[in-house]
Amino acid sequence: MKHRAVITGMGVISPVGNQLEEFWNNLIGGKSGIGLLTRFDTSNLSTKVAGEVKNFEPTEWIDKKESRHMDRFAQFAIAAAKLAVQDSGLDFENVNKERAGAVMGCGIGGVITFEEQKEVLMNRGSNRISPFFVPMLIGNMAAGHLSIEFGLKGSSMTIVTACASSTNAVGEALRLIQRGDADVILCGGTEAPLTALAYAGFCSMKAMSTEKENPEQACRPFDQRRSGFVMGEGAGVLVLESLEHAKARGARIYAELAGYGSTSDAYHITTPVPGGAGAARAMQMAIDDAGLNVNEVDYINAHGTGTGPNDSTETAAIKTVFGDAASKLAISSTKSMTGHLMGAAGAIEAIICTLAIERGVIPPTANYGEPDPECDLDYVPNQARYQEVKVSMSNSLGFGGHNATIILKKFSE
Repeated sequence: MKHRAVITGMGVISPVGNQLEEFWNNLIGGKSGIGLLTRFDTSNLSTKVAGEVKNFEPTEWIDKKESRHMDRFAQFAIAAAKLAVQDSGLDFENVNKERAGAVMGCGIGGVITFEEQKEVLMNRGSNRISPFFVPMLIGNMAAGHLSIEFGLKGSSMTIVTACASSTNAVGEALRLIQRGDADVILCGGTEAPLTALAYAGFCSMKAMSTEKENPEQACRPFDQRRSGFVMGEGAGVLVLESLEHAKARGARIYAELAGYGSTSDAYHITTPVPGGAGAARAMQMAIDDAGLNVNEVDYINAHGTGTGPNDSTETAAIKTVFGDAASKLAISSTKSMTGHLMGAAGAIEAIICTLAIERGVIPPTANYGEPDPECDLDYVPNQARYQEVKVSMSNSLGFGGHNATIILKKFSE
């Protein structure tokens, strides 16, 4: 028997808001969370902008002593998970914790801790390295901390597939529910990559936006003027339950998570395969897994990073899958407002797809002004669109050629 999986709670920590309503209202209003980077000096770097989380105080969510032993990426995960659980109304004291787990995505892990402790080593010596260095660094600690925090004794894992990490995490959580291996999974992703080292590395790749005059408009997905992606930080967590479990406790159901596809380009470490064959296969797999046809998809939250190769390749992949129906699709890249949250991107974009279904609103692609002949679909430019969304799709494409797609649909019995 294949069990159905439904979303009953969501929590976000993001550059556009740390509460679900604030996050959503800012996106619908086209408000950007991107600005000049404040964390460190960028005067000698080609890129000056980032999507920074504002007003985040870890001790609002975590004991002060414990918070000191967590990297920022893990702090984000705890906060987003607590918000999601609160939103769901779930009481883990009434849950079989051996059938509850956590599946998180994270691309980099504790890079802030890595950079700080390297400075300690160089300036103060090896005997001053923190005993918490390794537990703060390793990427699996997002799921590990959630399991400890909520007493989850089922499957606990972290998926690392670069910028596809949290879409893969949500998809693998779906599989756990579908197989009957779990009743409840906290799933999503987290990332805190804004350090001088990581930032300079992406600058050296010439992958990031070089916009300086108008920082809020630095990310221009699908626009002829796009100059690269904008690095962001944050976390998104969804409460995923089997339909039986959710109904038994009378839970509010936002949407059904219905399909998942995952493929590899097997082509290049950073460049997508021309024509987007790998991304197209992931989309088609997700549609087939959901038991749908292409004409039933209303909205795609695109990977849409604002880099030249990604946006044109993803457009080509959408055309491959949807054919004539591609021109009728509403497509938007919310990275235009949040920046690229890397391993956490797919999680907050899954939340966006869920809210689009629940509320009948599609957030825009901000900063769109000059069409690119290679990107000639409907990208919902600059203003939110009010329309019924029965089925939404979220795409994530990661370095290494990882492609992941999920399908969400309006819940019905």
